[in-house]
Amino acid sequence: MSDSELEAIRRKKMRELMERISSRKEDRKKRIDPEEVLGRVFRGRAWEVYRAAYAQYPQVMERVKDALVRLVLAGRLNEINGEQLYLFLRRLGLRVRLETKIKVLEHGKLKSLADKLKEGI
Repeated sequence: MSDSELEAIRRKKMRELMERISSRKEDRKKRIDPEEVLGRVFRGRAWEVYRAAYAQYPQVMERVKDALVRLVLAGRLNEINGEQLYLFLRRLGLRVRLETKIKVLEHGKLKSLADKLKEGI
């Protein structure tokens, strides 16, 4: 083999190695699951608030999700509960409507407020 053939083989191997390295870096970036990252810091009813907000404001919540993930990965956000997330979204101008249920405990049984009112009539 001549020097030019060896050099061509060396360049080809180097190119393949560089492609492998760049694909590994992209794989690492893709492996970050936002749901898993947020799961580390969400407490209480945070998921309920997050999902309700996402259903009502999907485009805005994509950006909020990215920002929250960046804060968690940077170590600037350690924990957030449902009330804190709700207030944060309110300050952003998002009026998140949550499903509210009122239950009454009577004789050891939980009844909805509607059922309780029907009994009284």
